[in-house]
Amino acid sequence: MTTTPRIAIIGGGPGGLTCARVLQRHGIEVTVFDRDAYAEDRPQGGTLDMHETTGQAALRAADLDKEFFALARPEGQEMRLLDHTGTLLFRHAPDAGERDKPEIDRGELRRLLLDSLAPGTVRWGRYLRTLHPRGDGAHEAEFDGGPSETFDLVIGADGAWSRVRPLLSDDSPHYAGVTFVETGFDEADTRHPAVARLVGDGGMMAAHRNKALIAQRNSRARIRVYAAFRGSQDWALERGIHLADPEAVRAALLERFAGWDDRLLALLRESDDGFANRPLYALPVPHTWTHTPGLTLLGDAAHLMTPFSGMGANLAMLDGCELAQSLARHAELDEAVRAYEAAMLPRAARAAEAAARGLDNAIAPDAPQGSLRHMRRFHRSTDLPPAP
Repeated sequence: MTTTPRIAIIGGGPGGLTCARVLQRHGIEVTVFDRDAYAEDRPQGGTLDMHETTGQAALRAADLDKEFFALARPEGQEMRLLDHTGTLLFRHAPDAGERDKPEIDRGELRRLLLDSLAPGTVRWGRYLRTLHPRGDGAHEAEFDGGPSETFDLVIGADGAWSRVRPLLSDDSPHYAGVTFVETGFDEADTRHPAVARLVGDGGMMAAHRNKALIAQRNSRARIRVYAAFRGSQDWALERGIHLADPEAVRAALLERFAGWDDRLLALLRESDDGFANRPLYALPVPHTWTHTPGLTLLGDAAHLMTPFSGMGANLAMLDGCELAQSLARHAELDEAVRAYEAAMLPRAARAAEAAARGLDNAIAPDAPQGSLRHMRRFHRSTDLPPAP
């Protein structure tokens, strides 16, 4: 930079924090604004697989790869695909030393990134209300929970319902036609050993005729479960069920998955948690915008997609890393942002197309055959007897 720019990142998720870390490594000042009251204000969600060429590449650029591998779970790369009878159709077990896509809990990744930043980088409890153009690319950011401030570059890393995106794009996320209902198990190895054996060390999916049960191993013996199905996102309301009534939700889900193997139904019948409705949303593909000086987007704010590409957090971190590197490399702020967007937008479109295909394969009338074809194409299978 020929001058010292005032840079704001809106959103303290993996992408925004990675961007801040790489900027600081290059000596560029930045402030992150997050609506959470503090770092542990709310649960961060499940586990993430960090891909070698995207998320891990960003962590290497951030000089955090050693710390990442100290926390990551390489055994979490195991994946299992079953049908509704409980028959094991495919299993990939990682080789010793395999580090292509090790797992890490979202909360642990966020803490790793936060701890790497200079003190005071993140300002908590700051919800972006609106942005006001002030000329020459500068924008005044108006916050709930703090005073307004003016910046030369505002980076929208604020997720699906970004407050920055409307200044660049008229597009908003649309319902993808599939809803996840989340529940979970604590101390699974000791309190729910049959469920723990069924799920294994990584992720498991059982699929049949537009429905799936998906389970993923988290750290500290926690297993997170999703009942996935096509239909209305307001399915519970339409049936007169209150999501705050866990036994009513449990009964409705068991009815929806009636006829499935009892070992799979245990994922719904025996869970420790209540249930959370999580309809899947996505932005149009491709999602683009006309370059606007002083503004840009990364991660879900730029290219929200369903989780069936496994790329959401990985791409957000790569976005943040490459945007920071471009800002460090170019003499002019606007030139740096243009270069970043020129590389990011086509890459995001390809990933979003893959995510849409993955959803169509996984929650499909012929499921699990589409997922089986995908796994056989991209992963080495390990022969095993049927899951216990």
